[in-house]
Amino acid sequence: MDGDNVSQLMAVPTVQIDNDRVIVTEWRFAPGAETGWHRHAHDYLVVPLADGTLRIENPDGEIAEAALKHGASYSRPAGVEHNVFNANDFEFAFIEIELR
Repeated sequence: MDGDNVSQLMAVPTVQIDNDRVIVTEWRFAPGAETGWHRHAHDYLVVPLADGTLRIENPDGEIAEAALKHGASYSRPAGVEHNVFNANDFEFAFIEIELR
């Protein structure tokens, strides 16, 4: 998790809802943009807004690619730690819903 391979492009989060039950954030990634290293404090769901591929870097250095489909949601538990990159040559976006 060092900064040697840090991209200059960062994904852009736009919080849509933040209340005592949920946090809803739209994430927009330019080609090659990344979230930066983070650990999820809450269980969460992701709703892709397009078909595309995200590259996921895990703390152990493993890199995986996830092919996402528009509207095909998935969920993950609190505690997931990773850095997420847009592996597409086009803008990619998803909605993240965190459950408090």
